[in-house]
Amino acid sequence: MKSYRLEELSPEGLEELCRRNPVADPERMETCRTIFDDVSRLGDEAVRKYTRRFDGVDLPEQRVSRQEFSQAAEGISNLAVKALERAAQNIQTFHASQQVSEGLVKVEPGVRCWRENRAIDSVGLYVPGGNAVLPSTVLMLGIPARLAGCREICLCVPPRKDGSVSPEVLVAVQITGISKVFKIGGAQAIAALALGTETVPKVDKIVGPGNRWVQTAKLLAVLEGVAIDMVAGPTEVLVVADDSASPELIASDLISQAEHGGDSRAILVSTSKEILEEVSQKVESQVQDLPRRDFAVEALEGSFFIQVPSMEKAFEFVNRYAPEHLILHLEGPGKWVEKVQSAGSVFLGPWSPEVVGDYASGTNHTLPTSGLARAFSGVSLDTFVKKITFQELTQKGFRELAPTLETLAALEGLEGHGRAVRARLK
Repeated sequence: MKSYRLEELSPEGLEELCRRNPVADPERMETCRTIFDDVSRLGDEAVRKYTRRFDGVDLPEQRVSRQEFSQAAEGISNLAVKALERAAQNIQTFHASQQVSEGLVKVEPGVRCWRENRAIDSVGLYVPGGNAVLPSTVLMLGIPARLAGCREICLCVPPRKDGSVSPEVLVAVQITGISKVFKIGGAQAIAALALGTETVPKVDKIVGPGNRWVQTAKLLAVLEGVAIDMVAGPTEVLVVADDSASPELIASDLISQAEHGGDSRAILVSTSKEILEEVSQKVESQVQDLPRRDFAVEALEGSFFIQVPSMEKAFEFVNRYAPEHLILHLEGPGKWVEKVQSAGSVFLGPWSPEVVGDYASGTNHTLPTSGLARAFSGVSLDTFVKKITFQELTQKGFRELAPTLETLAALEGLEGHGRAVRARLK
């Protein structure tokens, strides 16, 4: 991992450190456009064609059958089922707390306004299946969608080489109560959800992580009038540490994120040169026997350490970088919480590793990456609802407000608006 001192970085150098891998790629965008065009014209036939090309499997039937669901439990241990059920319970508990209704506001006498939540009617969930099995993502997307009350929930996951879906994923699907699951991955899955086919329903919103092909396709889905959660890039973690931190634990947290893939990023920020040096040694030793060592090493080569002169400067860098995951290996981490302005999810202290948020603390692991945490939140119950405003005025309330309405209508040159006011004053 590269190492820097904050005070030695030029503004340009600092900007370069904070820049992530862009999603935009003209060639990839053009390929995705072709996929969308084909799916629009040919429906399921086009989806099967791209599944053969990209996943290497020919699927006459794209929807997961009842038999496949019933057989799923046979391919997974009771211990694994119990772990998924416990994680699901915690995710349910945390997200259920987000079911908050807002009160009515009496703006002025005779003018009442309020907002009400309505579930998005149909949503498409995307669960990656490239180089890892991710049943946890099924829970993170499916549980809040169900809690929100979405009428139709469809899930797409790439098929394995034998045309099946991993039993772990199917068991997680059963826990969430989703029944419409399709063995489709990549850009063709997003196109199918955005456009609809003979088999896959067209949805109102697409939610979920994925590789750059998936994220590029999600951008095109927006042009088709379909909402998305966000355009997420490769996963990332930023650790802030002081002298009280354990180099062993920091190294394990960095590696746990780096093993996701070669384009993942793991960053350590500290005021202590000694901590940086010790962590570097621990990372080197811990990565040696990692089963996914090649992924981790590639990711670590693109990652870095940065020494800062003070904790204030550390959090200035944190907010500029806006990491997906932020771990505070600090003495009394709670006192620094108010300094965090931009991060997807924050983990306080040595007993709150990022892995708990990945799986079972209850918070959602589908989070903004690539600096999007400066403006986006992670997936939550709000992701699956829309908020509709209502207003009701009495006759007296309207008459009191009418002069303001007429003045503003005239100010904007909208005579029809003014007439709609005066028609009620006769």
